[in-house]
Amino acid sequence: MERSYDDRDGFIWLDGEIIPWRKAQVHILTHALHYASSVFEGERAYNGKIFKSKNHSSRLIESGKMLDMPIPYSLEEIEAAKYEILKISGLSDAYVRVICWRGSGTDMGVASAANPVRMAIAVWKWGAYYGDAKMKGAKLDISKWKRPSPETIPCHAKASGLYMICTMSKHDAEAKGCSDSMMYDHRGYVAEATGANIFFVKDNEVHTPLADTFLNGITRQTVIDLLTARGIIVHERHILPNELNGFEQCWLTGTAAEVTPVGQIGPHKFTVGKLTKAISQEYEELVRS
Repeated sequence: MERSYDDRDGFIWLDGEIIPWRKAQVHILTHALHYASSVFEGERAYNGKIFKSKNHSSRLIESGKMLDMPIPYSLEEIEAAKYEILKISGLSDAYVRVICWRGSGTDMGVASAANPVRMAIAVWKWGAYYGDAKMKGAKLDISKWKRPSPETIPCHAKASGLYMICTMSKHDAEAKGCSDSMMYDHRGYVAEATGANIFFVKDNEVHTPLADTFLNGITRQTVIDLLTARGIIVHERHILPNELNGFEQCWLTGTAAEVTPVGQIGPHKFTVGKLTKAISQEYEELVRS
């Protein structure tokens, strides 16, 4: 049985120190626990190298700015800290989680400018995010929750609070025997899954939702580059729900998900086709190159 994440061997980088895993704790009155004042990055290391590491560190810093929460470490310091804890972990293939949050301080209302911004980095071994779905295609529910308008949230920040409706959507999906859930945006266009971007194939051309209300994933951008290099036309556009039945293939992209084929979304079915398999394989080779 898998051990709880607070009860594991190893070490965690915390505010510049290496702390035994079980000792990496925060106070119950930490501002982020009450008001979701935190941003994070999920990254993967392959053969001891974190893929697109600097891109992730840059996005972490930008996410902090969007939440009016300046990260107290430079890009170079974040990079050094990630590789320090990766080396100490003894893992060459690993998941790397970096999180920054408003800690405990003199503020405990909505405002938190007086509280320090803290940072922690944990590394662990994490296999395929969707299990055997990478072979047969994931089954997705369609969420009742929609991605909010950019006028209501900093939708391009990788902020913890934005994932609340994702958690609820995924719980609903799992209760129905699905791996994940696809979400629409506030206008009714296809948006993304709960923690991954989505791509569709029709007549050997690729269609993916325009990232104007959700995170433009680093893996998403990488896959678009791979497709473009292959001469595949990629349409980044608004996709209506009634178009789903006309697509032939579908896949998800994300640091955790990597490139995962989709076999079904609600009543709509897709084949794990040639292009899906090719891009999945090409991405696997790229991250290990």
